[in-house]
Amino acid sequence: MSKIHILIVDDAVIVRSRLSKLFALDSEFEVVGVAATGRIAIAKIPQVNPDVVILDVEMPDMNGLETLAEIRRSYPNLPVIMFSTQTHTGAAATLDALALGASDYATKPSQLGSVEAANQHIQETLFPKIKFFGAKTARPSASVPVAAPAIHSSQRIRSSLALIDILAIGASTGGPNALSLVLPQLPKTFPIPIVIVQHMPAMFTRLMAERLATKCQLAVAEAYAGAPLTPGTIWIAPGDYHVEVTRSRTQMQLITHQATPENFCRPSVDVLFRSIAQHYKARSLGVILTGMGQDGLRGCESMRGAGGRILVQDEASSVVWGMPGFVANAGLADAVLPLDVMAIEILHQVAQASSGMDQERQ
Repeated sequence: MSKIHILIVDDAVIVRSRLSKLFALDSEFEVVGVAATGRIAIAKIPQVNPDVVILDVEMPDMNGLETLAEIRRSYPNLPVIMFSTQTHTGAAATLDALALGASDYATKPSQLGSVEAANQHIQETLFPKIKFFGAKTARPSASVPVAAPAIHSSQRIRSSLALIDILAIGASTGGPNALSLVLPQLPKTFPIPIVIVQHMPAMFTRLMAERLATKCQLAVAEAYAGAPLTPGTIWIAPGDYHVEVTRSRTQMQLITHQATPENFCRPSVDVLFRSIAQHYKARSLGVILTGMGQDGLRGCESMRGAGGRILVQDEASSVVWGMPGFVANAGLADAVLPLDVMAIEILHQVAQASSGMDQERQ
């Protein structure tokens, strides 16, 4: 089996050294180059022909965003994983990088107490992403544009007259860009609350919520304990906290907690969807967007078992068809949809349920 060729780009020699040593421990990896600046990295790409670039965000001379933009101009299909600090500046730059076409990101270890813990953090968060994106790259054609697969139309498996009272969305890799496409299409008259689990660390989710708030017609905020589930409000689960719905004396609201991660994730889509199945039953609509892994599968089973409906993003439009693929292949999806029509189908489902209930009352 051929190894995944990696180019490390970081201005800190200690980072380049640590990553090189850790990658050497994995037989699937081979570091084919290191670069201390973006300009050096750009020059090295045609020389070493990497399968994956690990790119620092904050660098002198030519920062990570400028380097990424240059890579995308010349090598539109070369996987680039941002390696950023868990700071406000690092989080903001990472979100910018994802919007510019970065394949994914991982956070640098900080305040973990030991070298061993820091190394484990890198191995658990960065290694799987390198293996996924490196395996998708076929040398030597990483710089050659690939034609997009044909988009298939949705096929509705079933319909229901149950009124929809909540929309829940789960996403991971590729999710921020997917959400920024879907959510702004929902009108300010959207009649139900929305709760979203996007796999991201603390601080990243707050910044994402703030950015979405500037693009959406609906109110968007990071969720907190006691947040009310009022119509036309979008709540983003905070990084490192599960979020669930619960019933108070007067209204439905959110709770947050730090129970054990599920599917290696906190927040977890499964945790949210299970709570929605319990409290909303058939009056719920779940959406699974692009993402790595299978978080959301068990939650969708719970929602479908309670009578709720499930939409998933199709493979052609997903950055990673992991989460939506598991749900679709399990036969749990009411529709498998291209991303560019997801908002239309959400609106159709909500309007269809409302219309159906009106007809039943007549």
